[in-house]
Amino acid sequence: MVEERRVAGVDPQLPGVTAPAGARGRDAEHHVPYVEAPHDGRRQTYGGQFTEGTLVARAEAHGGVLLSVSRAKDRTDPNLHTATVMLGLVPPARGTVAADACPVRCYRFTFGLGPHSVDRSAMTCPVSRTDGEPGSLTAQLGALLARQPTGPYAYRQMTTRGYAHTTQGALDFLRDKRLAAAKDTVTAVSGRTENGDVYLLALRINGVCHHLRMDSSSAASRLIPLWAVPADRQKACDVSEPVAATLYGIDPAKAG
Repeated sequence: MVEERRVAGVDPQLPGVTAPAGARGRDAEHHVPYVEAPHDGRRQTYGGQFTEGTLVARAEAHGGVLLSVSRAKDRTDPNLHTATVMLGLVPPARGTVAADACPVRCYRFTFGLGPHSVDRSAMTCPVSRTDGEPGSLTAQLGALLARQPTGPYAYRQMTTRGYAHTTQGALDFLRDKRLAAAKDTVTAVSGRTENGDVYLLALRINGVCHHLRMDSSSAASRLIPLWAVPADRQKACDVSEPVAATLYGIDPAKAG
């Protein structure tokens, strides 16, 4: 279970992200994600397992992008991961925010299993585009956010049961669940089967690379199956990378 410490300034839904020193009022309120569940206002934690989509959804709900996720290379614990985020690219989805109350900021955090596994630090935002093209990274990522699927709440928990583990099954799922609207352009890139019962698909929606994780198990209904690939993997858009299938956290049913 990813521990989420409820202390002043800490955002439990982006593990370890805190309001920067001096951030107060609206700046602090809107620069870190909330503890509320997305629809009913109840407070929640991310006990159990979750996909990379959880991190993407929380970052994007507050005008940000997940830059990267990887194993924490400087740590011996194989369960520790490092993620970097850029927040403040667009006003957060929750309400109207003055432009000067939402500056672009970047954070690096690690998260793992058990108590006190979360660590956060501010970082200098990278400036070079991830695709090697000339121009600024903030402009590239702002354009990426503008081309996201137009279906409501595209990155949310839901089941993929009942859909064939094929490219056509994946497209049917996106349309039936209205994750991609009729005006969205969806192009499958590559797919593969993982452990015999999970189907992973890399696809582009309006040119933005996404991963779709189709899992028919009952526990998978608590996962976010669709998410925009982190910025550092957007150009490659490759489903063969092991991280595409990664589930973070512990399955409570198997924890003993």
